[in-house]
Amino acid sequence: MSDVVISLPRFEERARRVADFLGCEVLFYHKGVFRKAFSEYSRIVAVMSMGIVARSVAPILNDKWDDPAVVVVSPDLGFAVPLIGGHHGGNDLARRLSGLGMVPVVTTATETAGRAAVEVLAKDMDCTVLNRDSTREVNAAILDGDVPVFAAPHPSIVIAGPGVSVLVKEGEYSMGIGCRKNIGRDEVLAAIRSAIADAGIAAEEIMIYATTEKKMQEKGLKEAVDAMAGTLLFLDDAVLSEYPPQSPSGAGRIGLAGVAEPCALASSRRRELVLPKRVYGGVTIAIAR
Repeated sequence: MSDVVISLPRFEERARRVADFLGCEVLFYHKGVFRKAFSEYSRIVAVMSMGIVARSVAPILNDKWDDPAVVVVSPDLGFAVPLIGGHHGGNDLARRLSGLGMVPVVTTATETAGRAAVEVLAKDMDCTVLNRDSTREVNAAILDGDVPVFAAPHPSIVIAGPGVSVLVKEGEYSMGIGCRKNIGRDEVLAAIRSAIADAGIAAEEIMIYATTEKKMQEKGLKEAVDAMAGTLLFLDDAVLSEYPPQSPSGAGRIGLAGVAEPCALASSRRRELVLPKRVYGGVTIAIAR
């Protein structure tokens, strides 16, 4: 993670102590400095009052999964308080600053109860939370008691409700796949590799492969994803209907508006297509992030 220290000029000496400890640079406070830092750094230490920081970052907050963590350090270097992004690097950063004698003030509910949030568990396992909307309900359940963790060996079919967080390997992209009936493994595998090359990304950056539940019997599709050491997610019609395709589709014959693009978008983080639907023989593929 990339860190930066933002400080009022009057606290320069103390800010540089923090920056030296973290191995990062110091930016001096001015109008717009937090907006600049939000686009360039993943964790921000602010050496100034909480009020200044809160007013500065409030207008530019977007999403807890994308915003950088912000830790406010009191001007006397006595306390380190994660203001936002506690589960996304802020709590860890505040604890690290205890090495300078600061008291980390952690306020996230799970940590104050001595329990790890699902986001923290995912990070510890080098995974990411696929269905991010689930974390509120799951973290609330963690507060109430032990929440079971199930590891699904490969290959598996997992049916989960909205209160279940699905952890998959860390990655930036999701691939939506449609295919003709009784497709062969090698044809799907060639299409996947071609799509990855066309998108200019690495296979290791694909966190999830997704298709419609209507393709659950396609052995060749499953075997191809297995060969890529990937996880194949089957999505139902209700989910896919929320993400209409941006390109014309022939999926109407199976009762859907589309497969590849809706699957890619529904299983992605940012809901942004980086490779609109392309046809590779009997396979259609779209990639989103």
